[in-house]
Amino acid sequence: MQRRTFLAAAGTAGAAALAGCSNSSSSGTPDNNTNGYETLTVDGSNAQVPLAPIEDVHQWFQDGSAKFADARGQRQYDASHIEGAVLSPAPDGRANDPTGAWDESQRIVTYCGCPHHLSSMRAASLIDSGYTEVFALDEGFFEWRDRGYPLQGAEVDVEPPSYTVRGQTDASLAGKNAWARHEQSEQREAGPIADDGSFELVLHFYDVTESSPIVVETPEYRIERPLGELAETVVTDVER
Repeated sequence: MQRRTFLAAAGTAGAAALAGCSNSSSSGTPDNNTNGYETLTVDGSNAQVPLAPIEDVHQWFQDGSAKFADARGQRQYDASHIEGAVLSPAPDGRANDPTGAWDESQRIVTYCGCPHHLSSMRAASLIDSGYTEVFALDEGFFEWRDRGYPLQGAEVDVEPPSYTVRGQTDASLAGKNAWARHEQSEQREAGPIADDGSFELVLHFYDVTESSPIVVETPEYRIERPLGELAETVVTDVER
């Protein structure tokens, strides 16, 4: 079994984006069933999050042996989501989260579009809360969509634009998270800060244009700029 480390602390941006969510905690390491898959470890969690390949996940979908949790935001979920999935945003869900009614032995697949930053956060939180068979969809939502697998939503035929935001922060913050948010629609994306302090965020946001204001936040700084400007430069704290 291979193991990767994804350091995915929610950080101040995550806390702001997910107001009303509580942090989960755990005593000891849950005995999660990894199926021999490659796993991610998430900063601040004892969990090992298995990355389930899309072929296996689709089979679980077909035979009804898994429930699905969309770790993105409300706007993205409303537009298009895996058929039958519930909205359960990363990292810790929402008030009266639908996963709370699921049995702790239920097989659960979390997913996002990045392809597995937000989904691994949500999966780790579920594992820490006692769920014993939780997986993150390795290839992410858009691979599911591109394969023509079942979807629901108001805009299943709409593919949101993709923008890449690159940035730089202090190397001492390696392993923390950088976040990008469109505050009006509460859409957000996260990604780990690399050993050299660099980060890269791939945004799949609905109803945004190059003039839309996007907040980029790291533990060191917070800036807000039009998306087009952010995509054309390397974001740094000099821009504060």
